[in-house]
Amino acid sequence: SRNAQDGKQKLFHVMEGKEMKKRTISILLAGAMTMAAVMGSTVTAFAGEEDTLEFYHGYYHDESEWPAAKVMRDIYDEFAKTHADGEVKFEPIAVENRDEIVSAEVAGGNFPDMVDCGLPLSLAAISQGLVLDLKPYIDENNLQDAVGLNYTQNDVDGHIYTVHDQLESRGLWYNTEVFEQAGITAEEAFKDWESFGAAMDKVHELGGDTYGYAAGQGSRYIINAVLASTEEGRELLKGELTPEGIESEAFAEAFKTAAKLDQANGSDHTTEDVGNLMDDFNKNGKAAVLFNGVWNASGIDAGLADKIESQIFPGNVSVVTAGSGHSISANLSEAETELALEFLAYMVSPEVQAKIFTGVQANPCNTTLDLKALAEESGDPITQKLAEACTQVNSAETVVTDLNYVWGSDVGSAIINALMESAVEGTDIDARFEQLKQELTALVA
Repeated sequence: SRNAQDGKQKLFHVMEGKEMKKRTISILLAGAMTMAAVMGSTVTAFAGEEDTLEFYHGYYHDESEWPAAKVMRDIYDEFAKTHADGEVKFEPIAVENRDEIVSAEVAGGNFPDMVDCGLPLSLAAISQGLVLDLKPYIDENNLQDAVGLNYTQNDVDGHIYTVHDQLESRGLWYNTEVFEQAGITAEEAFKDWESFGAAMDKVHELGGDTYGYAAGQGSRYIINAVLASTEEGRELLKGELTPEGIESEAFAEAFKTAAKLDQANGSDHTTEDVGNLMDDFNKNGKAAVLFNGVWNASGIDAGLADKIESQIFPGNVSVVTAGSGHSISANLSEAETELALEFLAYMVSPEVQAKIFTGVQANPCNTTLDLKALAEESGDPITQKLAEACTQVNSAETVVTDLNYVWGSDVGSAIINALMESAVEGTDIDARFEQLKQELTALVA
């Protein structure tokens, strides 16, 4: 019949497309495994078959290097195990170059079966119709609360092409002992950014090795939070940075606020990677404040655990980003699509989300979870701190996306460089900002 013939033709194109994809991905996987061999790391890859749904993810790390990666692989493997006898097999594939694989596939007019993306989906992937719209499935199965912030932040003109099972959630952490020594309270310090600056001045007066905060990369979140405090600034964080945004008063105020705070904090405490100074806060107790994510709870030294508390940014602001996550090819067979969507539902289910919270130490996307109850059940003080931090960022009066995600890492790097230079005593902040505007204008042109 005509319908049967059309069905065979459609199946032929699906399988032909999968074969083309496999040839491209095999080359990239070979490169990844060669590099891994040189570096002494492990990449798990499996040869796909026509009846296999291949799922690429970035949790390739050894358990000793990053325990959370093993937790995530176990979650994936459990799903694969329970579907081993199904019409379609589920094959998780851990790779270091997942975003490179996606880019190469999209360039060839294809998309991997399913991938936990690290970088934002390209407009090319969406405009070519390569990625499945997940919103109909979410709506039909009442998964709005399960996907949480993804439902709004990842909405693209009424479509949802990606769902991240955990939220990148940032606020700050502070050392209560240092605050007490400086004669300041959290209520005073985090009222607004002017009060924060005054509090850091008092910390500076303590002398010795004690200082305010790790600036540079961390200070980018001051800009993020200051932008969130005004309507104009919040609008800038909703899309790509434009020449008009670069020239806006909101951006100027945000940058100069951060730069002045950094200069008072001192250039000795700036870094392009906050990880370089993290021990000063988490282990040595030298820094009063750390701008970092909720996951920082797991890095706190046991000896400081009772002295460190979480807080959101001045102005009742948090930076929470759903970001890219699970995306599915729009050109799978019906059976493969059904399995991929079932896996998506599995990843945002309360059972799996609880494992992500307690095992990965991340902020889960599912809003129905009682994080405090889960933390108390675990009996782990660190998990209890994590629960408190997650609750704070999730319930902030103003929640905005990380500017690095919406503006791009190249813009973020330029801003960090400008902040680090501005931290040097005597630097003309106004002049450095004018230079930054020229740099950013060239980047976004």
